[in-house]
Amino acid sequence: MISVEALIRFSRNWDEAMIRNDPQEISRFMSDDWVIVGTEGGITAKTSFIESIRSGDLIHTQMDADDFRVRLYENTGVLTSRGTSSGTYKGQPFSFFEWSTSVFVWKDDTWRCVLTMLTPANRQ
Repeated sequence: MISVEALIRFSRNWDEAMIRNDPQEISRFMSDDWVIVGTEGGITAKTSFIESIRSGDLIHTQMDADDFRVRLYENTGVLTSRGTSSGTYKGQPFSFFEWSTSVFVWKDDTWRCVLTMLTPANRQ
């Protein structure tokens, strides 16, 4: 369903899948050509991101969001939210408080994310 509420629910379900660390489940939320632009400025493709989860290099223990801003444009949704992403990467702990902006496309009766961009957020 194309609605603000449905897109927020889809995003929350994706967050829940991330903390289950199931690469197959996580993959279903993304288009095949999805990329993420990280807070450090690098770009990671879906295949690399999913492989880092599959190998155990990337493990999420927290993924939450609030302060949603959603805009819908026909079959496209842009969702910006603020939240925490925590876990380990190659055994080293990480925790980011960040803004996440994702672009979603409605296709074949479901949302798929095509792009995610992360930006550090202030806690104020």
